[in-house]
Amino acid sequence: MYAVVETGGKQYRVSPGEMLFVEKLPYPEGASISLEQVLMVVDDDGNVRVGQPTVEGAVVKATVTSHKKGKKVLGFKYLPRDRYRRTIGHRQMHTWLRIDSIAG
Repeated sequence: MYAVVETGGKQYRVSPGEMLFVEKLPYPEGASISLEQVLMVVDDDGNVRVGQPTVEGAVVKATVTSHKKGKKVLGFKYLPRDRYRRTIGHRQMHTWLRIDSIAG
C-alpha cells in the first residue's frame, strides 16, 4: 500500500514504515501529525483511488522524528569590471517524518 501526499508545495510517494524528508513543519519532535492532502491511494490489491484534487477520507499518519538542516546551497554574485564578488550560502531547515499508517 502506498499513497501520494502533498506538503510544502511538493508531492511525495509514501509507504508505511518509511522515512520522509520534507520542508520544515511547525511541530515538535515526537509529535504525531496527519497529512490530509492525499492525492492518490493504492491498496495492496492494486486498487487505485485518485482524488480530484484530494481523496476524500484518506489520511496519512506520521511522526516527527527530527529537524535538521539540508545541504548548503551557494549563490555567487560577480561583476567582472568592478572587482565585485560575493558568495552567499543558505541551508534550508527540513523535517524527518516516519510514516505510521495510511487510512482510507
